[in-house]
Amino acid sequence: MKFYKLWSLLPIFCFSVIFSGFQTEEKLIEKKESWPEASSYLEGVPIYEKFSDLESLFRFENDTTYVINFWATWCKPCIEELPYFESLHEKYQDKKVRVVLVSLDFPRHLESKLLPFLEKHSLASTVLVLLDGSYNDWIDKISPKWSGAIPASLIYNKKEKRFFEDAFPTYEALEAALP
Repeated sequence: MKFYKLWSLLPIFCFSVIFSGFQTEEKLIEKKESWPEASSYLEGVPIYEKFSDLESLFRFENDTTYVINFWATWCKPCIEELPYFESLHEKYQDKKVRVVLVSLDFPRHLESKLLPFLEKHSLASTVLVLLDGSYNDWIDKISPKWSGAIPASLIYNKKEKRFFEDAFPTYEALEAALP
């Protein structure tokens, strides 16, 4: 009889072991939205070799608004609008708004141009590097409206997604773009 009772508990035991790794929907969302793992770092700046390594950044579904700007040190309009993103970061850092600056600088310029630029300007926003030069494979995943030109910005939250392919002329224009 005791042997039979143990075997009757086996399906319950297996079920609990199998599903113990599963979490509530809230915890799954939390895990899904953890920062993507970088392939390497340069002086603390995460570097992503492939867009696919970073892709989850563009699909978070929480109550945070993400302001993601694609830029490069060689792009004059990009550099001109960076202070607006920094001001937005400063104003909204205690709110559910996250500013992410995605550098598209060339790999050969990371140490000679990007790092000195970051050191000189002490950017407070999150800065990361995307090295994936196969632009045609991933720009449509950001927005089908994107020609590939920079600066370009994606501003989204779980309710709304907006794409801007041009520099913001003023801080007020950037702030007005928030959903």
